[in-house]
Amino acid sequence: MKKAVILIADYYQDLEVWYPLLRLREAGWSVVTAGVEKKKDYVGKNGYPLKADTHIDEIRSSDYDAVIVPGGWAPDYIRRYPKALQIIRDLNASKKIVAAICHAGWVLCSADILKGRKCTSFSAIKDDMINAGAQWSDEEVVVDGNLITSRTPDDLPAFCKSILSVATH
Repeated sequence: MKKAVILIADYYQDLEVWYPLLRLREAGWSVVTAGVEKKKDYVGKNGYPLKADTHIDEIRSSDYDAVIVPGGWAPDYIRRYPKALQIIRDLNASKKIVAAICHAGWVLCSADILKGRKCTSFSAIKDDMINAGAQWSDEEVVVDGNLITSRTPDDLPAFCKSILSVATH
């Protein structure tokens, strides 16, 4: 069984957490939500609540096949936690899936894994992605090896389809 961890902070983009969580579970994956703060209850940007399964300090990168970082305002908090950045670096170094959507590209910038990589994001952080060394393009999903990125909630079908596709190859 494949395992994914979704990193959680307040003001996550509701659909960008729930759609991958439910889609991957539907495909038979074990999916865990890991909060970055010492609490269990988080609130989405649109007010949808989420009770985190665990705290980020309890996550061992080696236990997972994928990390998913949602957008919204959460990435601005997630990127401040060294453990979150380390999980992303570890999975990337192991060629496991690193998936980020919308403003989650900020977390990839802070994890310093974008040099020479192809990606996309919400257009407002395009310059940040390019300044981190990425080759940015405006597409619904960009797959560069183990790195999967998308722009907005509208891209979630292509985003999740790509996660599942990369996981089977």
